[in-house]
Amino acid sequence: MDLYVRQETPLGSSQGERGVQPEESSEKVKAHLSPTELKPQLPGLGEAARESPSPRLPRRIATVLAEAVTSKFSLANRPSTEEQRGMSPPGMVQVEGQSQTQPLAVSSARPEWGSSFAQPIPNSAQPLQAEDSYRTHLETGLFPNWTAAFKAKEVTPGEGQQARGVTSQGKTCKPKTDIVFLKVHKSASSTVMNILFRFGENHNLTFAFPRGGGFQLSYPYHFLARFVQGFSPHSPRRFNILCHHMRFLQPEVQKVVPSSAVYFSILRNPVQLMESSFVYYKGASAFSRVRSLEEFLRQPYRYYDPSRGDRHYARNLMTFDFGFNPDGDVSPERVQLMLNAIEASFDFLLISEYFDESMVLLKEMLCWDLDSVVSFPLNSRDSSTKSSLPEAAVERLKAWNRLDWEIYRHFNRTFWERLERDIGGARLRRELRALRARRAELARGCLQGTGSVGPKDIKDSSLRPLQHGGARILGYNLKQGLDGELERTCRRLVTPELQYSSLLYKKQFPPEHPETPRQQN
Repeated sequence: MDLYVRQETPLGSSQGERGVQPEESSEKVKAHLSPTELKPQLPGLGEAARESPSPRLPRRIATVLAEAVTSKFSLANRPSTEEQRGMSPPGMVQVEGQSQTQPLAVSSARPEWGSSFAQPIPNSAQPLQAEDSYRTHLETGLFPNWTAAFKAKEVTPGEGQQARGVTSQGKTCKPKTDIVFLKVHKSASSTVMNILFRFGENHNLTFAFPRGGGFQLSYPYHFLARFVQGFSPHSPRRFNILCHHMRFLQPEVQKVVPSSAVYFSILRNPVQLMESSFVYYKGASAFSRVRSLEEFLRQPYRYYDPSRGDRHYARNLMTFDFGFNPDGDVSPERVQLMLNAIEASFDFLLISEYFDESMVLLKEMLCWDLDSVVSFPLNSRDSSTKSSLPEAAVERLKAWNRLDWEIYRHFNRTFWERLERDIGGARLRRELRALRARRAELARGCLQGTGSVGPKDIKDSSLRPLQHGGARILGYNLKQGLDGELERTCRRLVTPELQYSSLLYKKQFPPEHPETPRQQN
């Protein structure tokens, strides 16, 4: 399994060997390995299955996989306490002493509803435009632009009540409060994080914060439980929500969350993801010497060094975040093993190109109400910093990010299968109408103007998002004179990730004030 996970070195390391050129794309592997077929490929699986008291064998398979992988690299050289506050990616512009956050960007065409939800992947050869959610038509299945959202049709009382109730296929259920969200870079993950922050705050849940109040769990190192503030191996304490940036390693994750936790993540088309990554992480070693992404893709190994600690920003970024080696083997057998490991670890995966549909699925899987999943897009880029790629460059990009492409193709298909099985077309359409109408209602009540504005036009500095690389990150202005409860709701919806994280950290770990010395008589 060292083909997928390798020892990580601090940023700037120059040790290691060059990788090999990626193979050409092949047809997607259709076969799924059963536990019996998986067993000989995972060291110690038989013993682990006998030891595990849990009936969830697939989740345990993933645990053993991660344990086998972990044994392949040393944990001796871990980051210092200061480094644990979060490593800033190259090219970051520091604003007001804050650290890293991630943007939102979505792009795709509307799915056609028929007898099946087995949707094709959005045509990645199309120009990389319309990622900006505000330029997307209301009916695309993505974020509406706010002008259109203000004119959204009101849902009927029946639709609104059904969408807002905590129900599942007409049956009552208990909202899930123990959650692990793998925050994959550049995949609308900051907006999902805002949803989790609001739910956790409203229900007095605890978060697994980075030690010292940072914003990343010692990324890009694999996650370790000791990176979490307040964790102790001698204490049974568990946290409700784990959602900050990390490189996934399930045995360690399981030490800090309850065994009942729901695991999910969100994916993005690798073509749009890499275009975004190139702009945000222009200071990365692989990108710093090229003028354009197209130039990089023509001769990637002229600029890419697989031994560098920041290499993952330039290749198979999703694969890396899930804990695997971005330069790993792309044989069908190894790819299928990776896909099965992800399936075994995660309860479901969302797709950022279909964000509204993803929120309906999230609401269903977590048994939450409508207001818990409604959101405004956060950390989205201004369209002026976006670019398109010719078809030949798109094909080179897909071959270069072959592992990411396989992950996306597979889970794009299972996403639609899950929607069809658990929700169905008719109810999904009702839920989408209710979601969009509620978002439009909140936009009319909360926001000045017609939506997002550039960073220089944000009047309240506490609502100004961190700026990355060559991107311009948009934000919001709230209406003046909002009443107390509405103002709180609106402010939480538009608070950037770093500011919101700091607020919740201080609430969960109040600063200690020294006692006032007693006066002498």
